[in-house]
Amino acid sequence: MAELQVGLLTKEYPPEVYGGAGVHVAELAGALAAQVEVQVHAFGAPRTDPLVAASYREWDQLAGDAPHRSALRTMSADLAMVAGVEGVDLVHSHTWYANLAGHLAKLVYDVPHVVTTHSLEPLRPWKREQLGGGYALSSYCERTGIEGADAVIAVSQGMKADVLAAYPSVDSDRVEVIHNGVDPDAWRPVTDRQALDEHGIDPDRPTVVFVGRITRQKGVVHLLDAAAHLPAGTQLVLCAGAPDTAEIAAEFRERVARLRDAPVEVIWIEQMLPREQVVQVLSHADVFVCPSIYEPFGIVNLEAMACGLPVVASAVGGIPEVVDDGTTGHLVRVEPGHDAIGSPADPAAFARVLAEPMVSLLEDRATAEAMGRAGRARVEDRFGWPAIAARTAALYRRLAG
Repeated sequence: MAELQVGLLTKEYPPEVYGGAGVHVAELAGALAAQVEVQVHAFGAPRTDPLVAASYREWDQLAGDAPHRSALRTMSADLAMVAGVEGVDLVHSHTWYANLAGHLAKLVYDVPHVVTTHSLEPLRPWKREQLGGGYALSSYCERTGIEGADAVIAVSQGMKADVLAAYPSVDSDRVEVIHNGVDPDAWRPVTDRQALDEHGIDPDRPTVVFVGRITRQKGVVHLLDAAAHLPAGTQLVLCAGAPDTAEIAAEFRERVARLRDAPVEVIWIEQMLPREQVVQVLSHADVFVCPSIYEPFGIVNLEAMACGLPVVASAVGGIPEVVDDGTTGHLVRVEPGHDAIGSPADPAAFARVLAEPMVSLLEDRATAEAMGRAGRARVEDRFGWPAIAARTAALYRRLAG
C-alpha cells in the first residue's frame, strides 16, 4: 500500500513562529514523518525544511492597515494553499488561519479534512480589538472548517467541551482528544547562562518567569498586579512580546512602569526569545507562572516542567490536565466576572491568590525542587511527541480508509 500523503496546513512554521500553535505544528510534523508522508503548507517566505512542500504569501492587492484587511489577506493565502495541496490523501489544518483552506481542499479534492483546535474564536471576543470587522471573518473561517471537518482534534478534554458548546452541530464522536506535547530532549535543564547575562538576570536571586504573548487571554496584567505581593528582591522575568494591538502594548507598558519603584524587580524582555535562550532562563529560575484566563492547553507549562520548574497556573481550560495540582505545581481558581472575555470578577483578589503559591514556593526551596523533578518526570511519561504522532496517524488512517 502506498504511504499516506498528508498536507499539514498552517500559518506558522519555523522560522516564522510566534505562538504555541506554530510550535505544535513543527513538532508534530517532525514526529509524523516517521508514520506518514508529510507535506507542510505554510504562510510566509520559502523554507529550506525538506518537509515543507510550499509557502504562500498573502495577496499584495489587499495591503492596508484596516484590521479587516488582515483577515482578508489570510483568506487570500488560504485560496492559494488550496491550489497547492492537490494530490494529497488528507488535509489537516491548524487554527482559523488555515481552516478555510482545509475545508475548501476537502470540497475540491474530495479528501478528509482534520482540524486541530488550538483555541476558539467564540471564546476570544477580545480579538475584536485586534481584528475589528475581520473578527467576523476569522469566526466564519473557523466555524466553516470545524463544522465541515471529518474529525476535530481537541488538545485537551477542556477544549473538547468548549468545541461542543461553541459548535453544537458537531457530533461528539467526531471530536478526539489528543494532547499537545513537548520534546523533552530540547526542553531540559541546562547550565548555560549566556542568556541571563545578556538580559540582566541574576541567577542567584529568587526568580519567577512568565513566557507568552501580550494578549488578554494570557492574563499577564494580573501577574503584574500579583507582583506587589511577592517577596522583596524577587526578579519577575517577563519573556513577553508579540502584542495583539498597539493599545494592549501601551497598557502593558504603563503597568510595568508602575512597578518601577516596587520591591520586586521586573525584567521585561520585549521579544519572543529563541528556544535556546528560553531554556536557559527557565533552567535558572525558581517558579514558572501561567496566569491565563483562557488556555485550551498551555504548552508553555509543559516546557517549564520539562526544564524542572514548579508551575503556578490558572485552573482554566486544559491546564489542569497538564499541571498535577500539589505534585508538579499549584492551580489557582479564576472566578470569572461578567465581561465578554472572562476577566476575574475581583482582579485584586485573583492577584493575591495567584501570588500566594509563588511566595510559598520561593520560600520553600525543597518543595519547589521536588515539584520540578515531578514535572520533568510527568513530561517524559505522558507528553512525548512520538506517542502523539502515532495517535494522530492512526486517526488519519481511519479516515482515509
